[in-house]
Amino acid sequence: MQKNYVQEILNIIHGNIPQAELAEKLSDYHEKDLADALEALMPAERKSLYPILGVDEVAEIFAYLDDAEPYLKELSRDEAAKVISNMDSDDAADALEDLDEIDKGEIVNKLDRDSIEDVKMLLSYSEDEIGSKMTTNYIRIKNDMTIRQAMSELVKQAGENDNISVLYVVDENEHFYGAIDLKDLIIARAEDPLAELIVGSYPYVTDREKISDCIERIVDYAERSLPVLNEAGKLMGIITSSDVVELVDDEMSDDYAKLGGLTGEEDLRESVFESVKKRLPWLTALLFLGMLVSSVVGAFESVVAVLPVVICFQSMVLGMAGNVGTQSLAVTIRVLVDENLTVSKKFQLLWKEVRVGLLNGTILAVMALSFLGCYIHFFKGYAWNTALLLSGCVGASLVVAMVVSSLVGTLVPMLFHKIHIDPAVASGPLITTINDLVAVVVYYGLAMVVLIDLFHLA
Repeated sequence: MQKNYVQEILNIIHGNIPQAELAEKLSDYHEKDLADALEALMPAERKSLYPILGVDEVAEIFAYLDDAEPYLKELSRDEAAKVISNMDSDDAADALEDLDEIDKGEIVNKLDRDSIEDVKMLLSYSEDEIGSKMTTNYIRIKNDMTIRQAMSELVKQAGENDNISVLYVVDENEHFYGAIDLKDLIIARAEDPLAELIVGSYPYVTDREKISDCIERIVDYAERSLPVLNEAGKLMGIITSSDVVELVDDEMSDDYAKLGGLTGEEDLRESVFESVKKRLPWLTALLFLGMLVSSVVGAFESVVAVLPVVICFQSMVLGMAGNVGTQSLAVTIRVLVDENLTVSKKFQLLWKEVRVGLLNGTILAVMALSFLGCYIHFFKGYAWNTALLLSGCVGASLVVAMVVSSLVGTLVPMLFHKIHIDPAVASGPLITTINDLVAVVVYYGLAMVVLIDLFHLA
């Protein structure tokens, strides 16, 4: 059974035990669980708990809070500055981003000298740049050191930096020179030259790169951390594996929002006005597309007037076309993540989606012919030949609409990707509305040509 550590922490806090014993017991728990427990406490309880935990522990806990603003405001400016100063630079920058400009400025001015330089540097990057997510918590050594000096420097810096699995090497001008795996340094002989351990052609990212442009490259390397360089090649910081997990999660959330027809990710803390701003642009565009679909339906008014029963199956054809288009969209977006995707592979994907749409459409058309034929005959009172013609028209419409929808769901994101627009912008609602337009033309067009003009049904 999974233990409920958060509840255990709350029970300890509410147990009225001496402060020293309370601090010792809480030190046995992970900071993530302590952060979750902190959110369940009343403000007065948290304020009395902060001094017991101490600045270092509070800083570790605050790094796991989704929104640090209300908790930082429970501290005085000086106390908040001490907490921020003890956080890793990237966590400190994230915590400060949650504050308004006045509070942020007051706290930043009270940070210690080392922290204020790092935090101001990270805050200088925009949210979509990789530099805003890096940390300055890493081991840096010079390329002209000996093995013994490098080991000494490692021990010295490890007290302040916990990302020690990879040591980053710089030259006399602080330009990135390479990296050394900690294991290689540990097993090296003191008389070995340091140059033999340095990997010079080490992968890196640049601080001004867009996160969306380099996230896949970072994931592909699967390193515990990667260096972040500026345009001049100077080492500015590193991106750790935990940062990568967070970046991937953010990118997936952003893509999910776009697929839902939002201009950005939403959460429960946002105001109604902010949510409206994110949803309204797409809804406005879809409104006009919907008007276009409605006008096309109106163009086939004569078909509905002569053969009213066809309107019964309109929603089914439109719904299936939209579903198929959304499926193709999801598959295509996932494939387009591969930056090495060739033109031939794109054609392979397109051809595959057409075949999938054709096969699925044919199977569903046979089912429609059978079940809808019986429904139209027994429940609508039409003769068998008329019922089968009507159900056959629905089936043929399904085949054509599903093939075309597969094409649309594949080609639209490919087009967006080609013109350097995020393919996720080709959202589900957009693809569905376009496919509604296609399905309406196909369905009512076949009904008019086949049922009315060719077989003269009325």
